[in-house]
Parts: sequence; structure tokens; C-alpha cells
Amino acid sequence: MSAIDTDLFRERLLEDRKRVEAAINFLHEENPGSLEDQVEEMVGTADNHLGDSATVTLDREIDYALEENSEQVLADIDGALHRIEEGTFGTCRTCGQPIAPERLEAMPSVTQCIDCKRKAERG
Repeated sequence: MSAIDTDLFRERLLEDRKRVEAAINFLHEENPGSLEDQVEEMVGTADNHLGDSATVTLDREIDYALEENSEQVLADIDGALHRIEEGTFGTCRTCGQPIAPERLEAMPSVTQCIDCKRKAERG
């Protein structure tokens, strides 16, 4: 197997990191207060409807889920960048064998080869 171009992966991961951070910042800007604050504001209006309150709650829950997922993606990216620095990028953490370049291209932050990942998901 040829050597992995870690510089290329580092650059790609750093770009991905910027995109994810921008998404998290956007979610923070869209939801500056708490859900309780937003619902309390609606209660004070005369044309408040129960459906409006439910919509606000659902929208906020979706945003929370997106933020939580984005933070996990950010942690995975940081882990991959750390592995590049320590020289273990592209090596399966389970079996120690190289991760297929195609797998790294598709998901540069993976930590397992496809075989170990499949075994982990089955059992």
C-alpha cells in the first residue's frame, strides 16, 4: 500500500472543521435564548396558539439534535487531526492494519477498517 498523503487529509479535515464550526455558530445565532424564553415570549401575545408553541418546541429540538451531531463530528475531526500528528492516521485502532484509502477518502475521520467496523456493528 502506498503512503497516505496526510497533508492532503489534514487540509480536508481543517476545511471540514471550519464548515462544522460555522454550522454550530449559525445554530447558536438562530437560537440565542433558551426554549423557555422563546415560549414565554409567545405566551404574552394575544394571538398565541398551542400549535405555534409546539412548532417552536419541535424546531428547537431539531436544532439541538443538529448541534449535538455537529459537536460529535467536530470531535471526530479533531481525533483524526490528532492521529495525523501522532502518526497513526489511517491505521485501524482495533486490528492495527491499514484502513483502505477509499474508506479514508469517503470518511477521513474513521478509526477502524471496514472489517473491524462491521464486526463491531454486529456484536
